[in-house]
Amino acid sequence: MQRGSDRLSRRQDDAMKHQLEGLLRSGHPTRTEEWHDPEPVADDDPDLAYGRVPGDTFEALRLELARHLARTPFPAHRGDLLRVLRERHAPDPLTQRVEDLPGDRTYRSVQDVAVALHRT
Repeated sequence: MQRGSDRLSRRQDDAMKHQLEGLLRSGHPTRTEEWHDPEPVADDDPDLAYGRVPGDTFEALRLELARHLARTPFPAHRGDLLRVLRERHAPDPLTQRVEDLPGDRTYRSVQDVAVALHRT
């Protein structure tokens, strides 16, 4: 069974894998040109500008958590989550909601954190 793509040659597949290798290993863009990087979240986004966490629904809260906690080692405690959120410049309302979580509990995944935040 063939593992590569059908529309590209094996050489092009290997070149594409080589280009993505640094990104996959490091977890952040490795290019020096800024125009290759995606646009950051705008300051005038309605939810963030008014101090609301996009968490009116469970799915929106989980998406926002996953965006900031990507590649975070789990299981994690509240302190670990807060440290990662602050390092990645998460919105203050989201960080404040995580501060309200019980400190003695261990969270196994982003899903566990979202469930605990949605209950509070």
